[in-house]
Amino acid sequence: MNRIAQVVKSFTQNFTQNPKNDILAGLTVSMAMIPEVVAFAFVAQIDPLVALSGAFIIGLITAIFGGRPGLISGAAGAVAVIFVSMISEGHNRGMLFDSPIENMGYFYLLGAVILMGIIQVLAGVLKLGKFVRLIPHSVMMGFVNGLAIVIFIAQVKMFTHKKMEITANGVKQYLNIPMEGMELYLMLGLVGLTMLMIWVIPKLTTKIPAALCAILVTTALVIFGGIETSTVGSYIIEGGGTGLKGEFPTPNTDFWANLPFNMETLNFILPYAVLAAAVGLIESLMTLNLVDELTGTRGSGNRECVAQGTGNILSGLFGGTGGCGMIGQTVININSGGRGRLSGVMMALTLLTFILFADKYIEQVPIAALVGVMFMMVIETFAWSSFRIINKIPKSDAAVLIIVSVVTVFFDLAIAVIAGVLISALVFAWQNATMIRARKRIKEDGTKVYEIWGPLFFGSIQNFNEKFDSKTDPRNVEIDFMESKVTDHSGMEAVSNIADKYMKLGINLKLTHLSPECKMLLLKAHPNLESIIETSVEDPRYYVVTDMMDTEV
Repeated sequence: MNRIAQVVKSFTQNFTQNPKNDILAGLTVSMAMIPEVVAFAFVAQIDPLVALSGAFIIGLITAIFGGRPGLISGAAGAVAVIFVSMISEGHNRGMLFDSPIENMGYFYLLGAVILMGIIQVLAGVLKLGKFVRLIPHSVMMGFVNGLAIVIFIAQVKMFTHKKMEITANGVKQYLNIPMEGMELYLMLGLVGLTMLMIWVIPKLTTKIPAALCAILVTTALVIFGGIETSTVGSYIIEGGGTGLKGEFPTPNTDFWANLPFNMETLNFILPYAVLAAAVGLIESLMTLNLVDELTGTRGSGNRECVAQGTGNILSGLFGGTGGCGMIGQTVININSGGRGRLSGVMMALTLLTFILFADKYIEQVPIAALVGVMFMMVIETFAWSSFRIINKIPKSDAAVLIIVSVVTVFFDLAIAVIAGVLISALVFAWQNATMIRARKRIKEDGTKVYEIWGPLFFGSIQNFNEKFDSKTDPRNVEIDFMESKVTDHSGMEAVSNIADKYMKLGINLKLTHLSPECKMLLLKAHPNLESIIETSVEDPRYYVVTDMMDTEV
């Protein structure tokens, strides 16, 4: 009961501490969410309402049950692009059935989204979210820089008109035709005006979110000034959509009727679901990490995994697409004062309201206003300090920062983060491999002592082996591990091998100051070493070290 009471208390405290700020921040984010979600829907070749429904469901579930307040989730492009080829191939598969099914790729998408959610829930249950702590700061900086550039490029594409073409095989594709002349200048002017207001308003008052105020003012200027410019409505129609008007999400019964539940379907959607689950969790956990840094608080990665997974399962069941944490909208939320769960709930409910009742109003919002908001978010997200410190941090960290940024832009966020972590891990292993030392001294009785210093693991065993002069050593040798930690199986085998080597030479060997766990595992694998492991060492430091290392091997 106490545990339940603590959970309820924590949820209540995190739901909101400043309702006004959370509500206004949620309104702002919902407006910034629409064009991005719609754009990603066109990329994935699905109805924008499918993506908006997914954004509502995932956003609501993660806002209420997610790993931290203030984090905004929705139908993100990082996930959408993974399903593009699957949807296209799924349409072709549907035409090969005995009774051909149109739009079959959509039903495969729903199945993949549900499976993606199940994988994410399992990741949370297995507590895999904690591994986000292993992501180095250089990877984090590269991540935000690369993502800021990606978002910037996505906004630049808004300075175009969409033109639909149908290829020879009947597939729809959209071409971006750049704006020109007065239309381009007008778009730039409105973007600049929006950005200027977002910069000036906080200097005058902090009682209202600057981004929301800028969107409303720019929209009013366009509507009442009769300015002809691209709007949310025209953007959707150009992309082949019919508008934002939709219905309240309900379970998709066509999904169960049309998707064949067999191993062939599972084999088809599983690779996409696994990749989408991984990308979604990485982006969500990285966003969680960023919010932790921005707010000075700490969220729960495992709880976020479960919430993201649950949101995706429900989204798939209700006919929506998959999603994850969205760094751009999250930064806008935090900068607008959204700190509680109410901001995310408000974002989701406002999005639903737009879809059900206010579609005509939101369709009049100029794209320029939303682009201006996103440009300011890019400026605030980009780690400008990376230019200042690039020559001051280790070269390996600088290389990781640059590599992660570049890979994020040209390939994929998940690939970039994994590559950054692997490079950092290899650099760390190499550096620690060279840290192993052996201080040699002779006792009064003629015993030669090797005092080992540094971690003994797979990377350092070669250097460890080179420290010993077994052919010239005296009859009695002692290896002291007071300043060393045997950290893995390779290290244990190295100790065992050097012991065997000395014993074959007829040299009396003693191993001292091994941690209790290491002794236990060594004796379990090599019982013959019991006679050479010293257990009664009269050294007060020994007990201190073994206590500190009671979880080490």
